[in-house]
Amino acid sequence: MKKAAIAFVVASVFGITACQQKADPLEVEEIKFTSVEEEQAYAFGASVGGFVEQRLATQESMGVELDKALIIKGFAAAMQGKSQIEQGEIQTLNSQIDKAMQEGQVLLAEKNIEKGKQWLADNAKKENVTETESGLQYEVLISSEGDSPVAEDTVKVHYKGTLLDGTEFDSSYSRGEPATFPLNRVIAGWTEGVQLMNVGSKYKFYIPSELAYGNRATGKITPNSTLIFEVELLEIVNKPAVE
Repeated sequence: MKKAAIAFVVASVFGITACQQKADPLEVEEIKFTSVEEEQAYAFGASVGGFVEQRLATQESMGVELDKALIIKGFAAAMQGKSQIEQGEIQTLNSQIDKAMQEGQVLLAEKNIEKGKQWLADNAKKENVTETESGLQYEVLISSEGDSPVAEDTVKVHYKGTLLDGTEFDSSYSRGEPATFPLNRVIAGWTEGVQLMNVGSKYKFYIPSELAYGNRATGKITPNSTLIFEVELLEIVNKPAVE
C-alpha cells in the first residue's frame, strides 16, 4: 500500500485536499473508491481515527481537551515530514498531556467513588432491588426456572452495559450476537451476579466499582465507575441439555 494513497484517502475523509484547506477540516466527504488499495487506505485511516477518537474521549473525561482541527493539521503535516514542532518538543508536550491526564484521573476517580456510593445507596431503597453482602445490587426483570451456573461454568449471554448517566459502553445486542465466556474470567460483579440467574432469566445488575474495573479506565469507563448491566442468561455452554 503506497503512502501517497493512504495520505490522499485519509485527507479526503477529513475534507483536506492537496490544493486547499477547507474552512472545516472535520467535514467528512463521501469517497468514491476506484480500487481495493484505496479501500485499504481508507480502512487504515478509519482505524487510526477510531483510536485517536477513543483516546480523545478518555482525555476529555480527565479534563484534557484538544482541538481536533489542529490534531488533523499536525497529522497531515507529519505524514509529509513538515511538522512545525520538533520531535523532542513533541515528546515534552505529550508528557505534559500524560501528566495532566494522570492528575485528572485521580480527581475523577475520587469523584466517581462518592457519586457511585450515593447513587447505590439511593438505588438500594427501591422495592425491586436486592443487595448482596458484597454490595452487588440486582433486579429480576424476567424470572425463569432453568439451571443456574457456577463460577467454573462457561455461559452464553446477551447483555448491555451502561454508565450511571445512561451512556452505553458495550452491548452484545449492538454486535448482533451473544457473548460466550468462562464465568470466573470476568469482573467480580458478573461472576457473582450471573450465578444468581437461571437459564432463560434476565437481570439488571448495579455493580459498584470495586466489583467492576476499580481504578482502571477502559474505553468510556472512567476510574472507579459504578456500572449497570442488563443480562440475559441464554445457555450454560458446558452443561449437557436435559432430555
